[in-house]
Amino acid sequence: MPENFLIPSIEKRTAAILELNRRIELDATLKNEANKPGPTITISREFGCDAYPVADRLLEILEKKTGHSWMIIDKGLLEKVAADQNLSEEILQHLGEKNLFLDEMLATFSPHWKSDKDAFGLLCRHITALAGAGNVIIVGRSAAFITQDLKNCSHFRLYASAEFKNSSIRRRLDLTEVETDKMIIRLQKQRDRFIRDFIDRDPNDMSVYNLLFNNDRNSPEKMAQTIAEYVIGS
Repeated sequence: MPENFLIPSIEKRTAAILELNRRIELDATLKNEANKPGPTITISREFGCDAYPVADRLLEILEKKTGHSWMIIDKGLLEKVAADQNLSEEILQHLGEKNLFLDEMLATFSPHWKSDKDAFGLLCRHITALAGAGNVIIVGRSAAFITQDLKNCSHFRLYASAEFKNSSIRRRLDLTEVETDKMIIRLQKQRDRFIRDFIDRDPNDMSVYNLLFNNDRNSPEKMAQTIAEYVIGS
């Protein structure tokens, strides 16, 4: 599918996720740090907005400001984790007490997702485990809703005009303007339906976000700088 090419390479993300697990194990040996996870940032967006450039720049800023390693979690990495049983188990073994929170959270979801319970439950468990560890940036995957009750998480959303989104997609894919419009409408409806059917939430509920950004009027650099300052200060 053409939209698969919109997802950046995940090779460096895979190395980062192994580093994250190493850090979790190290922190667990330090009593004063065991219950103090770093911040987690979720970036949601309307289909066609430039979330990945924001996430990449944000990672650079945060690593420089905090002196700690950060990583980006996205669709490509989560799919790789799900396909790699060893990597999947390594992440999930760090859930610990988060299992109770997750079970309570899953119990509140709509009954419509029961047929895909295992796949969706696994997705939630991975996202919850990674978000709970801290120092991660999660792009998409309904993470703002899934991690809403984790106190170390801050949530941001990008929106844009139809013209901006069409132009952004056409820069990356060899599609006509009409084809791009159809793709945007189809995939946005697909995302909204997922949130309604699987999470039983209104995808247009902006109350879940800390800040909203108009992608037409804010560059990736500006949004990344603003998010970093909001989360960790200047």
